[in-house]
Amino acid sequence: MSSESIPSQSASENSTINVEPQLPNSSPNHKREADSETHDSTAKKSRTEAPTTPDASGGDEARKPESGSGEQNVKEVVFEIEADAAEDKGSRHTMEDAWVVLPDASLDFPGKLRCAHFAIYDGHGGRLAAEYAQTHLHRNVLLAGLPRELLDVKAAKKAILEGFRKTDEYLLQESATGGWQDGATAVCVWVLGQKVFVANVGDAKAVLARSAIIDGSQNHSNGVQTLKAIVLTREHKAIFPQERTRIQKAGGVVSSNGRLQGRLEVSRAFGDRQFKKVGVIATPDIHSFDLTDREHFIILGCDGLWGVFGPSDAVDFVQKLLNEGLPVPTVCRHLVREAVRERRCKDNCTAIVIVFNRK
Repeated sequence: MSSESIPSQSASENSTINVEPQLPNSSPNHKREADSETHDSTAKKSRTEAPTTPDASGGDEARKPESGSGEQNVKEVVFEIEADAAEDKGSRHTMEDAWVVLPDASLDFPGKLRCAHFAIYDGHGGRLAAEYAQTHLHRNVLLAGLPRELLDVKAAKKAILEGFRKTDEYLLQESATGGWQDGATAVCVWVLGQKVFVANVGDAKAVLARSAIIDGSQNHSNGVQTLKAIVLTREHKAIFPQERTRIQKAGGVVSSNGRLQGRLEVSRAFGDRQFKKVGVIATPDIHSFDLTDREHFIILGCDGLWGVFGPSDAVDFVQKLLNEGLPVPTVCRHLVREAVRERRCKDNCTAIVIVFNRK
């Protein structure tokens, strides 16, 4: 996927967030032992309405370069957003993931532009970094100037970049004071009006389900609309050439096992204080696209989910359940249960399903 930096957006009404975090694992070890116990947990369903516009380009790429600021003189279409999350610790002893489902992410930053926020933070070596980002990242992005009155794409990207930077800076100060060294990868979505911004560090992914266009019309097979899976994020691992080069310039070493200093697989993350001087950064890749009547849903998942589901496989799985009329919370639980109990995902597994319904 392209590494071009662009953000994401969404609209919302009632705010929901995981308010029952699990106790963090205090061990600095970046390997988590297996445990046979599993559990499921889901957040409240979120619904919101916002205007969107038809896709004028007809292209298949979700991430398109954008310039300037945001108003578009096109006919508005009303859509509704439903979102929910589910998690299972798999065979790990502890749950180190954290997540956010905020259909109304304005908090005490009111504005005319509707805003929603969704995120998954995948902790390693403990849960403290994931919990810190869960609590502080979105607020830091708002404080950095995320547009709340009139959409400005460049300003939104800048705010997301600054929010990630500040969150990591403050997290590192907290970890130094507390003597903890864990880290967390992240995949985040903001919906501002009709623009979606997606930002990630590490190996958590966002996958978009978009209807295919053939000869100017949507393709249907046996009455079922064909959806294309589009990966919206770029993985950051030490073994990848671009990341390896950056790490080596910073004085780090990528070992024969593909890990930074022989220990850490990802090359970008929040926290990981002991690796910051050898190339680990928290600078996200950011991408954006317009919501149109072709976008159906987004799946956010930690690497545990994507270790047993391919992007197209996950889109097909979710589409089938939605077509059967199952509600979004149930679909999300089924997705995680399939990953852990049927496909034998041994890692922590967390997923968020964000559905865009036309009205």
